[in-house]
Amino acid sequence: MEPRGNELIRRYKANYNIPFDADVTEQMILAHWELERQLALELLQSTPENRWITFERCYTRLYAELDWLNRLIGQANPTPPPERFGRWIEAIGPPPKSVYEIGSGKGELISYLAQNGFDCKGTEITRERGRKHVTELHPNLSWGTSDGVHLDRFEPCEAYDVVVSNQVVEHLHPEDLGAHLKAIFGILKAEGRYVFSTPHRYTGPHDISQVFKLDEPKGMHLKEYTYRELVEAIRGAGFSCTYYAFISRRLRELLVRRGLDRLARTNRLGILYLRFLLALEGILSAIPVLRLRRLFAKALRKLHVFSDRISLVAEKEFTS
Repeated sequence: MEPRGNELIRRYKANYNIPFDADVTEQMILAHWELERQLALELLQSTPENRWITFERCYTRLYAELDWLNRLIGQANPTPPPERFGRWIEAIGPPPKSVYEIGSGKGELISYLAQNGFDCKGTEITRERGRKHVTELHPNLSWGTSDGVHLDRFEPCEAYDVVVSNQVVEHLHPEDLGAHLKAIFGILKAEGRYVFSTPHRYTGPHDISQVFKLDEPKGMHLKEYTYRELVEAIRGAGFSCTYYAFISRRLRELLVRRGLDRLARTNRLGILYLRFLLALEGILSAIPVLRLRRLFAKALRKLHVFSDRISLVAEKEFTS
């Protein structure tokens, strides 16, 4: 049974990091729910020939009709940018590097990278997102549009050191994941890397479906993935190495104290940690009941050995 009234509003605000005192009504949430479900079906039914125009139209409609999404979502997150995005710089490596972002949203990550000396390009599929929300212009930040998939049709071959995306892969049509990764491979320089984060299926759904306590995403998260699915797709696209992106400082400091300084400072740690997560995920996948699997995954998350987010680096060539 769908929640109603104050409980519905509370869940909605919590899911989208909307301030407690923001003016959000039940009618607004139900309008969002109905529209997003309708648009998700249109996106899934799109064909390769009409997909870009369908995605652009649907996302433009979403943010144009539900104007509070751009205005309110994320406003309750008190974490300062260095804490929110510092680990991205650790995964990317020190500047100067050329960085291309897919699906820049309100431009927070790519603006932070530009502020810290990277030569950046932000992109979006709709003009309702991206550049229009960035108040501070940076000389080393440019903007463009793309379909989010066939990036090699919009950018030169081997043009970037790093490609990044944050909460984008789950919005792609499931048929397009392979093409997305192969195009990224094409626009990356030798030894370039794709750093990305996307919700994990076992702790989801993570779109508006979570507000209504559904078992599967029915909104515009067209598919939420597992580590194994993404690692296999990354290998299929030609990348030579995949590893976990955001190793916690606490774990690195523990290794240093135990005399494992070299391991703590190389990508080998990320490779080993990804193997651990794949093994853990394999145990979770053996639980046949979906809700029970999600319950165990969330318990492991509280123990800080699992996460809501899959955060990976895919490298064209691995150097330790």
